[in-house]
Amino acid sequence: MPWVVRDIVDDVNKAVARRWQALDPLLPAQARLPEGCMAPLVVRAANGRPAGIAVCRHEHVPDGTLNQTWGTRDRFSLVLRLRDTDTGPAMDDLLRQWGEHLTGRPEAAAEETAAMISWPSRDVTAINALLRHGLQALTVLAVRPAGRPSPAAPQDAPPGLVIREPGPGDLDVVTELEMGTIRYDALFGTAFIRPATQELVRADTGSALATRPDWVWLAEQDGRPVGLVHVQPPEESGWIATMARPGVTVYLQTMFVRPDVRASGVGATLVRRVHDDLDARGVQTTLLHYAQMNPLSGPFWNRMGYRPLWTGWEAQPAATLR
Repeated sequence: MPWVVRDIVDDVNKAVARRWQALDPLLPAQARLPEGCMAPLVVRAANGRPAGIAVCRHEHVPDGTLNQTWGTRDRFSLVLRLRDTDTGPAMDDLLRQWGEHLTGRPEAAAEETAAMISWPSRDVTAINALLRHGLQALTVLAVRPAGRPSPAAPQDAPPGLVIREPGPGDLDVVTELEMGTIRYDALFGTAFIRPATQELVRADTGSALATRPDWVWLAEQDGRPVGLVHVQPPEESGWIATMARPGVTVYLQTMFVRPDVRASGVGATLVRRVHDDLDARGVQTTLLHYAQMNPLSGPFWNRMGYRPLWTGWEAQPAATLR
């Protein structure tokens, strides 16, 4: 990267980090821009000062991998850093430049592709620009700081409810509950059920139950498995931890409650138990994703002490970006 561009990137990164902290103290304390497929896109303010920078990153997710369950096979991500308080004009300009870049990439015209942006949920001045360019809010990355209160527990837990650590002998039922989450998320376009999905989920679940069962919680009511929470421990959550403030961070990858026991207190009791355990282990930040259009997840996770941190915007296929 030429030194002039590097200086621009450093200057904008520092300004954005300060703005992020004013907007939301749970955002990262630093705003580093990663490497992209080309030189950074730059937009300048009326006074000639750089108002924003962005890089495009291309990712092809191979068949037969679990990652392909959570998105399209080919993903084009724009990582933006906009320094001004009113981010709309700079967002418009960078999205126009990005669209021109993708037009020159034949692979972006394929059907199973997505143009993707993760944008701080409280940075609201860019929303109309994102909509004008054909992007839609698809996912939410929600955050819970340790100790954040959730609704008071009822005097009595749902009758017959037991929460325990599953083991290898629970592989079939835990896989079934994991697949329940994926099948429901597929209704909102945030999961893709592939021919190998169930086999891959079973293998991943088997590894978790054999090596880290204390990060999985199984709820049983009168002996029947009815709910599951599966958390990635800090050493496996590094892929997402940089999206939040520094500290011990975990990712809650699965929460599922059978439909016939929803709204009975099973889910809330299960999650409160998980939070108690995570707080006791010194976890400072818990992150999770839910689908923006899911009518159950947003209200539930808000009641349990979570709030939006980042919103995932997408245009599918990528060529529909305007």
